[in-house]
Amino acid sequence: MLVEPVACQGAAVLAIRGVSMRHQHAVIHHRGFDFWSARAAVLVVICLQLLVINNLSFGPRWLAPTVEAALLLPLSVATAWTQMRTQKAVDHEHWYTIGQLRLYIRRAALVMTGVISIMNCGSLVFLVRALLEGRAGGGTTLLVDALNIWVTNVLVFALWFWSTDRGGPPTCGLVKRAQADFLFPQMTLPDREIQGWLPGFVDYVFLAFTNATAFSPTDTLPLTQRAKLLMMAEAMISLLTIALVAARAVNILA
Repeated sequence: MLVEPVACQGAAVLAIRGVSMRHQHAVIHHRGFDFWSARAAVLVVICLQLLVINNLSFGPRWLAPTVEAALLLPLSVATAWTQMRTQKAVDHEHWYTIGQLRLYIRRAALVMTGVISIMNCGSLVFLVRALLEGRAGGGTTLLVDALNIWVTNVLVFALWFWSTDRGGPPTCGLVKRAQADFLFPQMTLPDREIQGWLPGFVDYVFLAFTNATAFSPTDTLPLTQRAKLLMMAEAMISLLTIALVAARAVNILA
């Protein structure tokens, strides 16, 4: 007679634990859009690299896009597989396996972001050298390539910001707010409704865009040395692109 109530109680406890775990890791379910937005940003960068008019790349023009696409494809498959696994995770072992996979995905994504950064900086160096040596093409092509490099710079640093803030996507939402690399305006508001607010990939794109145009923090402040160095690097590349390359191209057109 006592077996059935005990069994029911055990099932209830397991159900409560499952709900608690799902609530604790609920942020993973709601960040699928951010993951796919980041993958789409990489795809845009690949297209921009293929649209560069002048010869401003290491090796053949197809080398960098091919390497990045080779990394993007398995990352996208792993992201989709992880999102499906989160729908079925019910205990700590499942979440641990998912967490480990997400860490591997993050490391591969950091490698891909590093490749994009190196290639974009190389394109800027080649363009500046061509300008200084007088081997650059027409002003129109310089403006197009300068805009290409600038947009790529914004997207790649949005990826850097998104991949490093609070330990990156695998741990964002599962760590304390005090460990954040950036202070967004929503994090300073006292409203209880937004106390659990987390920045999405679009927020990091906006952060990268404003930093590239203002050459300094605007509404979002860097809190760690890592964040400050990243913002300094982006502002320096943006300033060099706009002040030197674009100005030279305008002079040629005039």
